[in-house]
Amino acid sequence: MMQRRSFVLALAFAGILVTGAAFAEDAACAGPMRKMNVGVSVSPPNVVHTPPYIAKALGYFAKRCVDVTIIQFDSAASPANVAAVTQGTAMAALTENAIAQGVKGHQVWGMAPHIAQEYFVSEPVKTLQDLKGKRLSAAGGVGSYNWQMGRNMLRLAGLRDDDAQFISQGTAGRLPGLLAGQIDGVVLHPEDAYIAAKEKPGTHSLMKLAEMLPNMMFNSYGAADVMVTRDRDLVRDTIAGMIEANRTIYRDKEKVVPIMMEATQKPRDAVEFAVDQMTRNCVWSVNTGFDPARTEWTQQYAIGNGDLDAAKHASFEQIVDIKLATDAVTAAGGPVTINNCKD
Repeated sequence: MMQRRSFVLALAFAGILVTGAAFAEDAACAGPMRKMNVGVSVSPPNVVHTPPYIAKALGYFAKRCVDVTIIQFDSAASPANVAAVTQGTAMAALTENAIAQGVKGHQVWGMAPHIAQEYFVSEPVKTLQDLKGKRLSAAGGVGSYNWQMGRNMLRLAGLRDDDAQFISQGTAGRLPGLLAGQIDGVVLHPEDAYIAAKEKPGTHSLMKLAEMLPNMMFNSYGAADVMVTRDRDLVRDTIAGMIEANRTIYRDKEKVVPIMMEATQKPRDAVEFAVDQMTRNCVWSVNTGFDPARTEWTQQYAIGNGDLDAAKHASFEQIVDIKLATDAVTAAGGPVTINNCKD
């Protein structure tokens, strides 16, 4: 009887803790809800892009009195994405180049500082030189990430940009295009690489992008200066919610995987594969996500590629609002290190 009573009391206490935690997430907001649009630079999102969905589903925005609407764009370089940031109507991906070229905004949080993707190719492509004459994805259009990486592959092979055919397509068409044989080379995120290898044997990774570009900054959220001036606390609290989401990805995979599956519409095995790979490689940030050396390297790479005029080079301070990012980390509970990940 004593053992049974102790067990029941333990369960009841555990229930109080769980309920209390949920209440803290849902009910910590003490003021009016403030609206914010948060952009995702791929439609539909990949696993790496899901922190806003996790923050929304788990109440990390709501407890900070932020009512977020998530908007999907077709790449960070798309006119709609750039316009949304420039006009101050959304926080969304913002590149170093865009700021250097005149966008009046700053990067405010490095969501995923490290590259996770691979350049996946059809079976006949065995070497970089085999890309000559092949059809390469330009998902998101000229200037998009796929276009840039395809061009990088050609240059590594000593080929010209016009030695291959770039196929414009929506980001949703990347994996289906490879599986259907419509394209021969494409940047795939881990979950899509997993699916490609499983569903079309023979397709394979030609190169891990992190090996080619280990110092490149991958994905940073930005906000227009007018938005930060007008709603600085709101921007800070929105970032803090996503920082908490990133930390939950590292700490509680089972909690986030169903949310990722719903957002990406990808199967559990592929999503779990992606999460395992990206947490192992510290792809997502757990703090600000910024490193001045990484930002500078990324900008110099763009200059070397001819994507940015050297005369428009911008300093780290001109690109990144590090004070705002640091304040968001403080609002999320302060700096942490998780599994040796500390960006």
